Amino acid sequence: MHGIAMYGDPALPPGFDHLPYANPDAPKGGTVVSAEVGSFDSLNPYILKGTVPWQLTFLTTESLLGRSLDEPFTLYPLLAESVETAPDRSWVEFTLNPSATFSDGSPVTVEDVIWSFQTIGEHGHPRYRTFWQKVQSIEPVGERGVRITFNTADRELAMLAGLRPILQKKQWEGVDFENADGLDMIPITSGPYVVDHFDAGRSVTLRRDPDYWGAEIPFRKGTMNLDEVRFEFFGDETAAFEAFKTGDVNIMRETNPAKWATEYDFPLVQEGQIVLDEIPNQRPTGMTGLVMNTRDALFSDIRVRDAMTLAFNFEFINEAMTGGAQPRITSYFSNSPLGMTEGPAEGRVQEFLAEYEADLPPGALEGYALPVSDGSERNRRNVSAALGELEEAGWTVGSDGVLRNAAGEPFQFEVLLENGSSEVASIVDMYVQALQRLGMQVTVNSVDSAQYKERTDAYDFDMTYYRRALSLSPGNEQTLYWGSATADEPGGRNLMGVKSPAIDGLVKELLTSESNEDFVAAAQALDRVLTAGRYVIPFYQWNAALIAHDVRLTYPDTLPVMGDWPGWEPDVWWWDESAAPAQ
Repeated sequence: MHGIAMYGDPALPPGFDHLPYANPDAPKGGTVVSAEVGSFDSLNPYILKGTVPWQLTFLTTESLLGRSLDEPFTLYPLLAESVETAPDRSWVEFTLNPSATFSDGSPVTVEDVIWSFQTIGEHGHPRYRTFWQKVQSIEPVGERGVRITFNTADRELAMLAGLRPILQKKQWEGVDFENADGLDMIPITSGPYVVDHFDAGRSVTLRRDPDYWGAEIPFRKGTMNLDEVRFEFFGDETAAFEAFKTGDVNIMRETNPAKWATEYDFPLVQEGQIVLDEIPNQRPTGMTGLVMNTRDALFSDIRVRDAMTLAFNFEFINEAMTGGAQPRITSYFSNSPLGMTEGPAEGRVQEFLAEYEADLPPGALEGYALPVSDGSERNRRNVSAALGELEEAGWTVGSDGVLRNAAGEPFQFEVLLENGSSEVASIVDMYVQALQRLGMQVTVNSVDSAQYKERTDAYDFDMTYYRRALSLSPGNEQTLYWGSATADEPGGRNLMGVKSPAIDGLVKELLTSESNEDFVAAAQALDRVLTAGRYVIPFYQWNAALIAHDVRLTYPDTLPVMGDWPGWEPDVWWWDESAAPAQ
């Protein structure tokens, strides 16, 4: 097959020329420079050790298939020239493109593919290990074929196999893969960009490989046009924004609508050298907010988590931060057909939930909605409800104004933040003031990126900032995000620490659904359980990306369904010198 979809057939026909949101006539050249807040100490994204610029995975390394941003879950050939699966998706077979090479000119071989699956699956970052545990066998088929057979009924596995990173086996002979120094051992890859140079912790420059093997394959035609992609790292958002205002950085994503409306009128904008664009999308909102670590006895009680949610005065905070411009995130898959509906569960959603009724949080079946305040700073009604929930959980305010349990222990915890985000820090500051009025003893601790990663990898936090971007094609990554199997695995992504038979079961329903109707119902049911579990206190949502950029940085008029998502910028952008304003 020329492509593979989760359900039905790929939208693009055999022999398609290019992705619909790419410009096949885009010129080559130019530089994009983005500002990143934080630091890095590794350029190997495939091991747990170190902090890595997240973009490397998408720009330097390739997989057998590539994802289309115009379809919820459809993959097209990249390193492979074709794909074949069993009707029940119990196995998948890839045939390598004979032209595929690594950046050093050596061919990508079946041996490299098999070694990559095994090594990354056994010794790589934990996010790759769940997939590998579901592989029964991987074996060569002729000179260019690889067949992978699965030991688990899971329709998505054939898709995920196409998205595993392929590295060069020869580079790692005699090297301890998972403990290698991520700055001394930069993976040799087959992608369109290579690491040209870097200043540890401060900047990384990627150079477009002029000998890149795949420039003319349909999936790549009209993409990866910029000669240089550079990431500059700054200590905080203020320093990053100042660098953009002076032209040291030429693209900036803004998440605060109030700032977008009031602070993007600096000289480069007034002169037409910087343009302001809003890029819509049809993705789920995902979840952004403050996550509570349920491994901590304090937050293991859903009544406490409910009280924490009631005490978060979203309407007041939203007005202060955005002028009330942003709607609140109402669930993990809101803003999409996968999001939970209001009121009691019905139909297939109710049937899925009924199987796990004994393990459901309050509101999952009956319907749950986030609390709404009157917008005043005191938030009296919700604060009163929060005190009631806390009292039921055994916490009362004493004569000294301190919230304590029956043993006299104060209600105290730490909010762990990473240095650099003034927006999150401002939200937390307003929230902490409300919590202190409840008698809670709250400490906010901001640490550098290395310490933050070390602590969150070890789940050494009570509450922290949390962001999970979700797509229209949720699958095995849901197990990593909130599955019981990974809840205690160091470096995992289940920061909330949830262990729920209902969540595990609904993720399985999601992965084994044989119709789109069941798939949507399973996602809606999962959304209900996650939201009603009160694990995260949601912030506001971004249904359009706010991007300010050099006027010469250009993108096609046709936007993908996923909008501003990995695979769109800088992938389909190009440099248009003629767009510069007259001096």
